[in-house]
Amino acid sequence: MIVSVDTGKQTVNADGKEMPLYSREGFELLSRLWLKVGWNQKHTYTFSWLGMPIIQLPEDMIRYQELVVALRPDVIIETGVAHGGSLVFSASLCALLKKGRVIGIDIATRPVNRERIQSHPMAQHISLVDGDSTSPEVVAEVGKHIRPGDVVLAVLDSNHSYAHVLAELYAYAPLVTKGSYIVATDGIMKDLTDVPRGQKEWNTDNPENAAADFARNNPDFILEEPPWPFNESELEVRVTHWPGAYLKRIR
Repeated sequence: MIVSVDTGKQTVNADGKEMPLYSREGFELLSRLWLKVGWNQKHTYTFSWLGMPIIQLPEDMIRYQELVVALRPDVIIETGVAHGGSLVFSASLCALLKKGRVIGIDIATRPVNRERIQSHPMAQHISLVDGDSTSPEVVAEVGKHIRPGDVVLAVLDSNHSYAHVLAELYAYAPLVTKGSYIVATDGIMKDLTDVPRGQKEWNTDNPENAAADFARNNPDFILEEPPWPFNESELEVRVTHWPGAYLKRIR
């Protein structure tokens, strides 16, 4: 794609198609480019939450917060712990809402990260489970943390390969409650095949494709982004690393 911006004329041109720079269409085009450049420059590796590194796009975390506030889940399942920032973010929402607890799953949480999580002020809201997130033993262990009647939300953020995400979707779908969601993060991989740090195989080997195929074969779930609770703009498209992520359980 060849893109040029003329701030004097207030236009942006993409492959010969000119549009107003200060328009919804212009914003969406430049946002897509910004996301790709920002991902390559590791923009998301520059943030923390309550003292913990959180490798997420801030826009995604605010949108996710909106979902948590709307659902008020009793249990948030998160696969992939990394530095623990996302767990602490979810736990802080639970603390503010005075409801909910977080279960973090990782193939092997690094000792330094486990110590930081367990010594954090939000630790009382977090349980850690080590092991392969798709293994029956780990799924059964997670299930022990869920009580009858609990509202359960799941966020998948571990191994982002198509096969692993699809396996996680099938593993945790039975635990997610009607009206709640599974969030398969980082579908942006599909759009990063041509950036220096990207990989060509991500065109098909990505979470967005896994979520789409899961929804296609599981009528209990639909791909549906949560509505924005506030919007005084003309914008309708998220600025996100999580395209095609939100699977809502409808029955």
